[in-house]
Amino acid sequence: MPACKILKNKIITELIKCFHTSKMACSRYEYVKTYEREDNILPNVWIVVRVDGKGFHKFSKIHNFEKPNDENALNLMNYAAMTVMTEFRDIVLSFGQSDEYSFVFRKESNIYNRRASKLLSYVTSLFTSAYVMNWMMFLPKTKLQYPPCFDGRVVLYPSDQNLRDYLSWRQADVHINNLYNTAFWNLVQQAGLTAREAEAELRGTISSDKNELLFSKFGINYNNLPTMFRKGTILLRKRVRTSPDDCIGQLIVPMHEDMIRNQFWNTHTELLGKYLPGEYLYNCNSTEDLSNILLEKQMETLKLNNIKKEEL
Repeated sequence: MPACKILKNKIITELIKCFHTSKMACSRYEYVKTYEREDNILPNVWIVVRVDGKGFHKFSKIHNFEKPNDENALNLMNYAAMTVMTEFRDIVLSFGQSDEYSFVFRKESNIYNRRASKLLSYVTSLFTSAYVMNWMMFLPKTKLQYPPCFDGRVVLYPSDQNLRDYLSWRQADVHINNLYNTAFWNLVQQAGLTAREAEAELRGTISSDKNELLFSKFGINYNNLPTMFRKGTILLRKRVRTSPDDCIGQLIVPMHEDMIRNQFWNTHTELLGKYLPGEYLYNCNSTEDLSNILLEKQMETLKLNNIKKEEL
């Protein structure tokens, strides 16, 4: 039998087979699927998806973000992260600072069959679109000049201590960067130094030197600055109450606590144990708590979208 006829019969056989075994369209070109590589994540490990802003030094400058910290821009990041947590219930903790956010998925999560590429692309794209969609809510007087871009990566941590060390590393990074930026921008904005002169003044200094500079020259006690600036933002899923007898429902609660010390993990024992959202007492009369701003906006959004809080 001629080779061309053999090939023709083989194609017909494969088409008939596809017709009976699959709902998807099949063709002789379908062999290209064999080039796809499996990227399944190892079982029983903590999954962290971290997103980072690309070129945000330029982005923040063009959009006139307040220096050293823009509260509205940071809360936009937090709100975009809350959107991701609302979609992915397997996220037990999220941590953000500056232009980055880390999302921690449960060890036993089987979302998307633990395919790294699926998880990474969904989280990164949802975070980016949420950032753009909610821009006017937090920065209504600033026109978005061009689309922001975030890259992402998936990192695996086999033990609880590895995960804690990762989060401690990211939170320590907040302190180091924010202390430097606070000193730098006060030298530029208040003392009138150029960027090069401010860099020269801070070169070789340690934390105590920067704290002393801020206090002696500008009367700033660094420890009195908002904790969101100094420690970043932690997002946890909690059963929110206004009193011991009145439960609002399950919400994503922003916190600004120290994750490096044991007290945080002893307080939020659900994170490393059998996961069940803990409780959080909401002070609806507090106007100074930055967490309340995001909680109120979250409740407003849920009301507009007709979503029950218990469904989160």
